[in-house]
Amino acid sequence: MTNQEFLSKHIVERKGTNCMKWDDLTSLYGKEDLLPMWIADTEFSTCDAIVNALHTRVSHGAFGYSVLPKDYISAFSGWMDRHYGLTIEKEWLRLSAGCVGAIALLVNAITEPGDACVIMTPVYYPFHNVVKENGRKLVTCELIYEDGTFHIDYEAFEKAIVENDAKLFIQCSPHNPVGRVWTEDELKKVLSICRKHGVLVISDEIHQDIALWGNRFIPAFSVAEGAYRDIVIVVTSVSKTFNLPGLMHSHVLIPNAELRAKYDALTQRLHCFNTNVLGQVAARAGYLYGDEWHKAFISVIESNYNYMKDTIAARAPEITVCKLEGTFLPLLDLSKVVDPKRMHSFMVDQCGMAVDYGEQFGAGYEGFIRLNIATDPKILADAVERILKAIGK
Repeated sequence: MTNQEFLSKHIVERKGTNCMKWDDLTSLYGKEDLLPMWIADTEFSTCDAIVNALHTRVSHGAFGYSVLPKDYISAFSGWMDRHYGLTIEKEWLRLSAGCVGAIALLVNAITEPGDACVIMTPVYYPFHNVVKENGRKLVTCELIYEDGTFHIDYEAFEKAIVENDAKLFIQCSPHNPVGRVWTEDELKKVLSICRKHGVLVISDEIHQDIALWGNRFIPAFSVAEGAYRDIVIVVTSVSKTFNLPGLMHSHVLIPNAELRAKYDALTQRLHCFNTNVLGQVAARAGYLYGDEWHKAFISVIESNYNYMKDTIAARAPEITVCKLEGTFLPLLDLSKVVDPKRMHSFMVDQCGMAVDYGEQFGAGYEGFIRLNIATDPKILADAVERILKAIGK
């Protein structure tokens, strides 16, 4: 499927469909008439196989209590094997309505109140909240920002663990919003530090399928041929892969039986271990039949990023479009053209846009914005032109 074929078939109108991205702007940004370039949701309909599977299930008409399809594990494991050479064992798998909710449960299941939990900033803002709101001590380790890309400060990471007697590291892989697809060497260094100091790891891999330009996503379970599986728990979903977040279906993968028992005990006590039957149907269909759609989706993201980067580089080189290896959520460094203290009013009042602001992901990034480029190229072009016009370019 070519980019044009994908776009002509799968671009959909989201406005007026109770879409959070388009229809809840007043409550979030104070204005309704904004171009929404925020939240990790797209303007693309999902693949036909998923839609057809949902139609078939809905036409049955009964939506009672359900169990996973018998071939669900093999469908999921087949996808992981095809794309990453990883086999998923049935006993590892638990289901959750969402990755953030699963992380919150895990924080409560495998740490104690007051325990220190480390995150690498700038990072997806719920990571900050899920630690603080569950009575744990938030410890941040800042990534190194240099020439439009980000790297891990291993010395600072280990220091943060030791000085705070940290018990947990919440990893983002690929990393939202810095756009890094961590290499195996980078992951191994991080995980070896965690093992050295008895730190457990939750690896949020929800963007695993959005690796761009041949950058190879490495599952945490695959690092050093699986040597760290006993300290790692993975949360993941196809919600970003196939634009399915509204179906509330994700995975919690726990190879360590002791940690799995702790998680099971908590979810049993709270009675929160079911997911949406339609989410199960959709995920299964995507895993079995979604490869072609996924490949075309990735190509569109790459094309959109290249357009944005090239256009801005030619007309406003003062703006840094940060390197994007994975996700569809690049950071833009506007600190040389916009006073960071005025960033909100600049984006809303001068550009007429709704974006995610850098400080949401970590202190010191007030001069940055995050844009969602998984959209109609015409919408992205409009967004780029609005920014350039607002700075006189």
